[in-house]
Formats: sequence, structure tokens, C-alpha cells
Amino acid sequence: MAFPPQGEENRVQGRKSRLRLGLWIYTVLGIGLFILAANLFVGDKRAAGKRPGFQMSVPVIASVAQKGDIPVYITGLGTVTALYTATILAQVNGQVLTVPFKEGDIVKKGALLAQIDPAPYEAALLQEQGTLARDKAILAEAKTDFKRYDILSRQNSIAQQQRDDQKFVVQQDEGTVKLDEGLVKAAQVNLDFAHITAPFTGRIGLRFVDPGNIIETSTKSAIAVLVKEQPITVIFPVPEEDVASVTKKLNGVKSLEVDALDRAQNRLIARGHLLTADNQIDTTTGTVRLKAVFDNRDNSLYPNQFVNARLLMETLRGVTVVPSAAVQRSPQGTFVYVVGKNNRVSVRWVSLGPSEKDIQSIEKGLSPGESVVVEGAEKLKNGSTVRVQIAGAKRGGGKI
Repeated sequence: MAFPPQGEENRVQGRKSRLRLGLWIYTVLGIGLFILAANLFVGDKRAAGKRPGFQMSVPVIASVAQKGDIPVYITGLGTVTALYTATILAQVNGQVLTVPFKEGDIVKKGALLAQIDPAPYEAALLQEQGTLARDKAILAEAKTDFKRYDILSRQNSIAQQQRDDQKFVVQQDEGTVKLDEGLVKAAQVNLDFAHITAPFTGRIGLRFVDPGNIIETSTKSAIAVLVKEQPITVIFPVPEEDVASVTKKLNGVKSLEVDALDRAQNRLIARGHLLTADNQIDTTTGTVRLKAVFDNRDNSLYPNQFVNARLLMETLRGVTVVPSAAVQRSPQGTFVYVVGKNNRVSVRWVSLGPSEKDIQSIEKGLSPGESVVVEGAEKLKNGSTVRVQIAGAKRGGGKI
């Protein structure tokens, strides 16, 4: 077996050592250059921050104040109430033979709701009619006798007292007949009460009595509840300080518009008009109740439903309006950041007017056409430099 010369082996090892040394030197130089570049970059930023007049611009979204119309509302949490509500009760005792209505249906005025066994009341009516017929015959006989006695009295054939006594008999019999006629009518009324009908057109509720049960007036057991839902009303309170303006508007215009909104006040349920105001203020709450009426043709309002009632008092025309997000609040008052020249913002104190959803009206301090910050205001102070993007402008394919 042949071995390489000793001198050749030493040359190979020397070459490897020099290669490792070169790699180590280059690595140290690279690390040193990286640290130097990083220090230079940080130093430039610090120096720039210390230069007078330098300020980092803050990215914000702005909106332009505009002229617009804004409605003025008085709102209150209201309760939907049926125009008419009737609890159907039995007015006579007896067995329920039939309850023909279908729960939840619209029933017409006069429609049969329940039939109580009429047999006892038919018998009572027949008995009173018989008594009336008998007493009418007795009265006729008494009148005939009175005529005869009157003639004989004038002829002095009988005593005057006998003629007068017969006259009183006739009057007594007339009273008896009137009593009988009243009893007949009472019996007829009871018979009619056995036939229970709807007092008005409306929606019938759940049935509380089934056929075959004995119903008694003393228990005041309801057969069902009938409500009139078309039209329907909403009763809602307003503060007593608004009573004078509401009354003035109610007397001065034909109708005041009222909206019924859902609990979140996001969805309009129905639109109607103010009907009337209560005649006294509730001293416990300091409010007065208003009643509004709605057609409710689509049955969107339901009795005892809670809604937010919104009474339109007036509409302000041509006022300065901005997004509500532009308004900032502090212990000193309300203000907005107005974007001025060179993209510098300034604090502008403003007086607020009515608001509607996400729109705020400005009474004083701002003019249409001025740009106000609506997003990013938490990073600003008076005199800050901003990088503005107008609200609604496209960025990345979408809307801001």
C-alpha cells in the first residue's frame, strides 16, 4: 500500500487552516458592518427628531362639513294598545253548548262566539209571557166593569164609591200588566245573553272555556279576549317641559307624524300620527302621556308590544352637519379638529344642535366646506400635522 509523502500532507493541512481563518475574518467584518449601519440609522432618526420644526404626520380620516336638513324629534318608550279591548264574559249561568270561533281569527261584529244552553231561559220567557197574557185579560175585564159602573153611577143606580173603587182596580191591573211586560223583557234579555256575540270587529284570542262546561257569572270566567287592531294606538310619555310645545303643535297643525321603531331604534315598524295628549301630568315621573294612532294594515304592531315612539316636531333646513364621530368632548365643552393649511389641525369649539342617527348638526363654530377629523382624533393635539384621507375614498379596493 502506497502512502502520500509527508510534505504533501502538510501543505493540505495548511491550506485548510488558512481557509478557516478567512471565513472567520469575513464573519467578524460582516457583523461589525451591520452594527455600524444600525447605529447610523438610529442616530439619523434621533437627530431628525431633535431638529426644530420636525413632526411626524398622523394618519387620519376626515369629512367635509355640509349643509343639510335634520329632523327634530321627541322620543319615548311606548306601549302598543288596541283601539278597543273586550273581555268576553258570560252574563247568564248555564252549560256551554258550543264555542264556534277559531282562535286568532278576525271575527265580525255580531258573530257568534259562544252558545249557552237556552232551554231554561226559553221556559222562563214562556212563563212570563203567559202571566202577561192572563193579566192583560184581567185588565180588560176590569176596564169593561169600570165603563158599566161609570154609566150606572151617572144614572144614580149605584153608589159613587163603587164606581171609584172599580177605577182603582183598573189602575192596579194596569200596573200588574206593566210589571209582567218588564218580566217578559227581562226573560228575553236573559235568553239573548245565552247567545254571546262579538261586540265589534276584531281579532279573537285564545279560548278559555270549552263546550260542555258549566259557566257561572259569579266566577267572572272569561270566554276569550277580543281586540281591535286596525287601527291601533301607541301610548308613550314625554317630559313635562315638552308639553307646551307639543300642545301648541297639536293645536296648530292638522297632524304630527309619529314613527314606531324597534327597541334598537334601527328599524321603522310603522308610521302614524299623533291623536291626542293626556289631560294631566304624572307627578311621579314628571311626564305626560301621548297617544298616536297607526293604520296597522300589515299587522306589524301587536297589543302590549314595546316600541320606541318618535314624534317629529320640526325639520331644520340648511344647517351645518358633520358625522357624529367628528365631535370630541372635554370638561371645557365640545370641539372638533379642523384640518387647515399644510395639513395642520386646530381645535375648534362648537355648539351642538339636534342629531339624527350618526349625523350631528352644528349651531356655531363651524362652516360648510371645512374638513373635520372623524377617525384618528385620539392621537391629535392642537397644531398636529396629519396625513388626510377623505371619508369614503377608496383604499385597497374598499370604502373607508
